Amino acid sequence: MILGDISDIPLGEGRAYAVDDTQIAVFRLRDGSVRALSAVCPHRGGPLADGQIDLKFVVCPLHLNTFDLATGCSTGDLPPLTVYAVRVDDHDQLILEDS
Repeated sequence: MILGDISDIPLGEGRAYAVDDTQIAVFRLRDGSVRALSAVCPHRGGPLADGQIDLKFVVCPLHLNTFDLATGCSTGDLPPLTVYAVRVDDHDQLILEDS
């Protein structure tokens, strides 16, 4: 499924996409790679696409909960986030792989 053009997400930021009834946060890391996770923090519903990221973690902007971008696992005691397979095709389109 095409989500949009990769240029819609600046390097080092994330954007939320609605896919059916699910919110997915897609992050464009500073090394150019992309990651996708559930867009809602399980703690209090924080908007993870607005969180700070580095090459490994996203930090929820509401209460500073941290999640691994590759595994979805919390560095604390929160349940893990769903991880989605995402890639950029040859036409710079952001593709959400079939789950």
